Amino acid sequence: MGEIYELGEITCPSGELVVVDGGHLGMWSGERSPAQVDPGAFGVRDPAVAADVAAATDFAIRGPDADTAAHSFDRQPGRVLHDIPASGVARLAELFDTHCREHGLDARLEACAQRVPHRERVRRCSARGGGCFLMHGVPVAALGGLPRERALPVLASGAGIVIPVEPAPAAKTVELGSIRVDWARLLFGDADALSDWQHDEPVDGLADVAFWGAAEEEAAAEFAAPALGEPGEDGLRGWTGLSVPEAMRRACALFDWKDADPRRRLMVDFRPHSHHWQVMREVRASAVDAGTVEVGGARMLCTMTGQGDGWFPVSAELGPAGELVAVRVSFAS
Repeated sequence: MGEIYELGEITCPSGELVVVDGGHLGMWSGERSPAQVDPGAFGVRDPAVAADVAAATDFAIRGPDADTAAHSFDRQPGRVLHDIPASGVARLAELFDTHCREHGLDARLEACAQRVPHRERVRRCSARGGGCFLMHGVPVAALGGLPRERALPVLASGAGIVIPVEPAPAAKTVELGSIRVDWARLLFGDADALSDWQHDEPVDGLADVAFWGAAEEEAAAEFAAPALGEPGEDGLRGWTGLSVPEAMRRACALFDWKDADPRRRLMVDFRPHSHHWQVMREVRASAVDAGTVEVGGARMLCTMTGQGDGWFPVSAELGPAGELVAVRVSFAS
C-alpha cells in the first residue's frame, strides 16, 4: 500500500458527494436540464454534432422485467438511459427491442418528458445507496450519508484515495461503479455546491496566458513575455491577471505566430480565472498534486491520479449498522 498522506479536506453540506473527472465539469447542469448546457462548453465544436447532443433524450426502462432488462442490456447503470443523442434514438430502440425478444423479457423504452438534471441523478443514486450514472457518456459516482457539519480528510496512497467518515470498522463494501478519467484528475465535490461551479467562465473577469516548448525563448523575445511566475510552473512564460479580451488577444497572437512557421514548436494555454483554474493552480503548486477550492459554501478537492487516465472503481465501506465508514477510489495494483 505504501505511505498514506493527506491531500486536503472537503466539506459536504448536502450530505451527498460526487466523484468525477474534474476536467469534465463543463458538462455539469446542476438543477437545470442538461439541454440547457451549451455543448461548446465541453468541447463540441461541430454545429451538427452540437445540435444532435442538445436534442438528446432520456429513456426510462419500464415493464415487469424492467430491472432484468436494464441489467442485461448493460448500456448504463440503473433503469434510465441518459443523454441519448437524437441521431441514436432509433438505433437504441431497435437494439433494446431485439434484446428483449431474444431474452424473453417484457420491458420497453419510454421517452422521458424532460431530461433529468445532474443534481437529480445524484439524488436518485443516493436513494438507492449510491452508484454511478452517465453525464454525456462520462461516468460519475455519487452517494449520500456523509456528515454535513464537519470537514473530512482525503487521504492517498499507492492503492488509491480514501475519505474516512467514521472511526468504525468496515463490515461491508459496496461497489458503486467505476469512473472513467480522461484528464488525469479526480474531483470530490458536494452535490449542491456543484450547481455554482464555473468551469471556464472567470469568476473575476481575468485570465492568464502561459506558453512553453522548444520555441519558448524565441516567442518570449518576440512578445516580450516574462516568466509566468506561478508556483510550481518554473520555466513557463506568459502573463497573469489580464482582462479576458487582452488575454485572448495575446493567446491568438501566439497561435498565429506559431502557425506561421511549422518549425515553431510551442504549447499555448489560455486560462480564464474559473473555479477549475483556481483549483488547478493549487494542484500545480502542491507537493502532493492536490488542491481545494471553495464553491457554493463547500470545499471541493481536486487531485491528479498519479496513474494518468483510466477506469477507477469507487466503493463505499459500511459499518455494522450500515453507516457510511469510508469512501474509496481504488487504483490498479
